[in-house]
Amino acid sequence: MTTEWGEKSTADLMTRYVSKETGYGVPKEGWRICLAHEFKEKRKPLQAKDVSLSNIWDHVGLGVRYLKWWYRKTQVEKKAPFIDMFGAQPLRQIYGAPLGGIGGGTITRGWRGEFCRWQLNPGMYEYKTVTANQFTVCLRRGGQTVYQQVLSVERPPTLQGWNWGYCGEYAFYHALYPRAWTVYHLPGQNVTLTCRQISPVIPHDYQDSSLPVAVFVWDIENKNDYDLDVSIMFTMVNGSGHKNDKSGGHWNEPFQVEKEGETVSGVLLHHRTPVNPYTLCIAAREQPDREVSHQTAFSPKGTCSALWSDLITDGRLDSPTGSSPPTTKGETVAAALAVGCSVPAQGHNTLELCLAWDMPNITFGSREREHVRRYTRFFGTKGDASPSLSHYALTHYKQWERSIEEWQTPILQDSSLPSWYKSALFNELYFVADGGSVWTELAEDADVSGGIRSEDGGLPAQPAVVKEYGRFAYLEGQEYRMYNTYDVHFYASFALIMLWPKLALSLQYDIAGSVVQPDPTVRLHLMNGLCSPVKVKNVVPHDIGDPDDEPWQRVNAYLIHDTSDWKDLNLKFVLQVYRDFHLTQDRQYLQDMWPICKAVMESEMKFDLDGDGLIENSGYADQTYDGWPVTGPSAYCGGLWLASLCVMCKMATLVDSEDMHQHYRDILERGSAAFDKLLWNGKYYNYDSSGRNLSNSVMSDQCAGHWFLRASGLGEGDFQAFPKEKIQRALKSVFDLNVMSFAGGQMGAVNGMRPEGVPDRSSVQSDEVWTGVVYGLAATMIHEGMRDEGLRTAEGCYRTVWERLGMAFQTPEAYCEKGIYRSLAYMRPLSIWAMQLALDTSQKIPTTSAQTGNTDGSRDTT
Repeated sequence: MTTEWGEKSTADLMTRYVSKETGYGVPKEGWRICLAHEFKEKRKPLQAKDVSLSNIWDHVGLGVRYLKWWYRKTQVEKKAPFIDMFGAQPLRQIYGAPLGGIGGGTITRGWRGEFCRWQLNPGMYEYKTVTANQFTVCLRRGGQTVYQQVLSVERPPTLQGWNWGYCGEYAFYHALYPRAWTVYHLPGQNVTLTCRQISPVIPHDYQDSSLPVAVFVWDIENKNDYDLDVSIMFTMVNGSGHKNDKSGGHWNEPFQVEKEGETVSGVLLHHRTPVNPYTLCIAAREQPDREVSHQTAFSPKGTCSALWSDLITDGRLDSPTGSSPPTTKGETVAAALAVGCSVPAQGHNTLELCLAWDMPNITFGSREREHVRRYTRFFGTKGDASPSLSHYALTHYKQWERSIEEWQTPILQDSSLPSWYKSALFNELYFVADGGSVWTELAEDADVSGGIRSEDGGLPAQPAVVKEYGRFAYLEGQEYRMYNTYDVHFYASFALIMLWPKLALSLQYDIAGSVVQPDPTVRLHLMNGLCSPVKVKNVVPHDIGDPDDEPWQRVNAYLIHDTSDWKDLNLKFVLQVYRDFHLTQDRQYLQDMWPICKAVMESEMKFDLDGDGLIENSGYADQTYDGWPVTGPSAYCGGLWLASLCVMCKMATLVDSEDMHQHYRDILERGSAAFDKLLWNGKYYNYDSSGRNLSNSVMSDQCAGHWFLRASGLGEGDFQAFPKEKIQRALKSVFDLNVMSFAGGQMGAVNGMRPEGVPDRSSVQSDEVWTGVVYGLAATMIHEGMRDEGLRTAEGCYRTVWERLGMAFQTPEAYCEKGIYRSLAYMRPLSIWAMQLALDTSQKIPTTSAQTGNTDGSRDTT
């Protein structure tokens, strides 16, 4: 069933490909699309008109408050709102794998070859396609140019002196992040080019993974009976398409650097803005049988015929010496680099090019303090690292590829896994780098403890893991610009803890420090119109700030409820602490976090209003499902609470605290009985216990607490919060109703479903599909032995997003059955790595704890 659907769906993206060429070394698995493909469905972002009248009425106050705040933010303060409800990004079905490592900024190259999305300033995006940023091929035979073509399907109104309009039916794009391939068959030339882009995103590598570089390797196949000389020209504008490209003062210069017997040359493009200046670098490795040439500066407007003629004359550029003069205001400047080689008849050769950028010292919107990016530990903070970065990239990319293949190959060669899953698993990882990610060094005067030291139940001022591996932050979404939004990180965190565990622990220390630190500043909360402190003590913050303000210094609470009512955030912190310990076995981390966990659990106790061991909700469920009304104990928060009690019992045994173990054990036993009595209906756990008309809706995420127990090696034996048979029955109900009864079973799991088989439309979010939640649900099913159901559930999301809606490398937070989506390029889909953990665990750990020899069924899966 799945295989037949999958083969047909994948083929749809390649139906317009007319060539028989498969490219050089292109893998079988990944996301593949013909450059001539056009997506039929054109969706729009959620707007006010898409909200039902009843829901609009419920949120009139929010709308008025938001409008006032938005006006002040944009018109008075001249800032970008962290959520712009009036400026949602339209769907552009163009994006490919981003370039660059983690935390140093990214540049996205679209699947048609355009450079089209820029995140150089931390957390802030420019959605600009820069026309002149292109690769051009020149073929020469017997000293004469026989073919010269811009490798772009576009026909822009500028640069008319260039040969545009490459036929997209002869090319395809293939992505398997952090690498991607574009295969160009040159019609009538009997030549095939395969451009392979490599970014250093390598699990457990904390040096090279931080580098702001990408390498383009061009494999050239000459199927003719005669030799050819082939050149590839790389053109790049000094800037990102932003208005400051014309601010003046930018300049280019050629360079050459020799180290350890290897020489690299190219052009540096110095972009001298007053805030966060940077240098772009295009470079190639010089070798005896390669010719590297350059054009230091040209104007990327008009016909630009001179540059085209320069290349077409002899396959090389003039290579002038000296720097270009600084640009005047209103002027832009670009540079070009060409590298050429001979390709024998019926033979193959390779050309290598590099793109690097150096923005070592960054400030956020408030300009209060300067932060130093992680890669500067290895390449310096002076802003002169581009030549060294490009040299390092061109001489180390083969080592990166070996590491990437060593990591990916076991999964790619696993015949029991469907092809779509392999594509989804690796390609969704784009967000770790392209989620506005910042990775900085810990300043010498920094104190992450929140002011309370270890001896007083707090943390070290500079925990060893943070000092050694730096601080990491990523956005909730490219449109929801809040760093480390914790309720969403709960889902996405699986990618970090499995692949870069030191960054996951570092992030947890930052959160823990903010837990104990209050912020008494009174702020109006837009959601409910109430005024309350920004942050109360012993409560997990919603996030650590806005990139247009000062992350790590001030949390963002404008759209959030009173912090004293953030039930799920505290519980998610406790669950992640133990999950992270389980996967890392870091005893110091557990010792440091134990007192923080006790403090946040105590702050939750006040919500046990009737003393039955189960916390209650009022108004809204939590921060994750904000806007979905709930009253009394709920399946979601109640389940997280019981799971948190369970892991507190486990942690108490590990830190030899029998009193606390018994304390949490007593609450767990009472809470489990109350949870079962109030919410179990024989088939699943009701949404809440209020008894209102919609309280028996089927929530797709009702087993989230149990999911984390299973991911932590718990959930059975002495550390069990939910009866196994009821969890499995609930998951079966979710699969039957939320998955198979929704959109023909081909779009994932809808958040809320009525037991009669129609979506719950009681809120804006209840009839949405949340991609990251679906991946987490699929992981839960796999943990419980429902592997086929889990894969089918997740497949619906992948097919919808990547193959039907054209949302590759911008996976949204949510979409509905028809018409709309919400919040492109979102953090939560990184939860697909929870599926991989579940698959690994199900292969390594027997189904019953009695067989493992451990009372809790735990085992280190790293």
